[in-house]
Amino acid sequence: MNITVLGEARFPSPLPFHISDKARVLFNVIVDPDKPPKEELLFEVAGPRELLYFDPRHTRAGIVTCGGLCPGLNNVIRSLVLELHHGYGVREILGFVNGYQGLDPWRGGEPIPLTPQFVEDIHKEGGTELNTSRGPVDVSVAVDNLIRRKINILFVVGGDGTQRGGEAIYQEAKSRGHALAVVGVPKTIDNDVAFVSRTFGYVTAVEEAAKALSCAHTEAHSVHNGISLVKIMGRHAGFIAAGATIASQDVNFTLVPEVPFVLDGEDGFLAALKKRVVSRAHAVILVAEGAGQHLLQAGGEEHDASGNLKSKDIGNFLRERIEAYFNAENIPFALRYFDPSYMIRSVPASAEDAILCDFFARNAVHAAMAGKTGLVIGFQHDTFTHVPVELITQHKKQLDLNSPAWLGVLAATGQKFAQFAL
Repeated sequence: MNITVLGEARFPSPLPFHISDKARVLFNVIVDPDKPPKEELLFEVAGPRELLYFDPRHTRAGIVTCGGLCPGLNNVIRSLVLELHHGYGVREILGFVNGYQGLDPWRGGEPIPLTPQFVEDIHKEGGTELNTSRGPVDVSVAVDNLIRRKINILFVVGGDGTQRGGEAIYQEAKSRGHALAVVGVPKTIDNDVAFVSRTFGYVTAVEEAAKALSCAHTEAHSVHNGISLVKIMGRHAGFIAAGATIASQDVNFTLVPEVPFVLDGEDGFLAALKKRVVSRAHAVILVAEGAGQHLLQAGGEEHDASGNLKSKDIGNFLRERIEAYFNAENIPFALRYFDPSYMIRSVPASAEDAILCDFFARNAVHAAMAGKTGLVIGFQHDTFTHVPVELITQHKKQLDLNSPAWLGVLAATGQKFAQFAL
């Protein structure tokens, strides 16, 4: 996994320790001799290098946050600024506002000078001090702006669409002969970034989702035949749903995108829910937003401003079908519907996520100062790595249905492995 470098590194690093450029992390650490991996992936270890490509005294950096909110965005901004300022002595750091729109002087506002004083307390708040947006930017216009402002390093904090945009910006700058290091920090509470074992914000989101599930359980348990239906984020992967289920231990049915399920018939979800309610007089259902999309085929596809396929509303669909089913069966019930999706992503980061944010950010600074570009900071086997951006954008991570996470869900809910699965 070779990482692109802008040129020869000539400036000594001010940091007291360094990582060799030759150090690698093996992606497959568990190998079955009877089932060897198709290919061995070796990732460059992240960390400070002995020599820098950029002279810190004459380096200007930019930071942009894109896409949906995520706990820890402000932590990442703060740690980027403090590592640049205190670790390397970089004094000029600009925060581009409103996502990639901020790279277009005709669409975005004036960038914010970022100093240790400016970022002193921002990690205590949710959201992003730089604001965010979805959607692309005219790459040519963006690079014009970066060159005019003499930006040498651009940190892009976002998901795969954001990282694709960062790669396009780097390639355009390269074609202009402008040495621009573009380094990505992967951001998604869904935890579905390939070659990143845990993205920042995921643990916080699980904690907040578990709080919502506690309330849902109380509501369901406090009335006869109470049913609580909770919809949570997870467009392509059910990591939040799985984590929250195991954390809460109060969920009876967990529906995720990785397991298409049958709704009707004696082996379907509705029949299983009826059995649960009749026998126990309450039930808690957790559904990820991307689950059950095969049941919602009516209507054309819609995409958001970033080009992501929008999930159809499985929450309201299930609510209507559950109500209709129990009414037809003449079973009295009380259904409560919860959608805490935006609540779990707009809170400040937990202590564990705050630590992870700091490590991601500081390793991004180390890579950029060494002149590395076209990469995203990865995290595998408790080690931070450099992952070529094209690998990140070509792969999606999903729940392994043979993993401890999914087996834990089955144990906590009592669902059988193939229950209502297609």
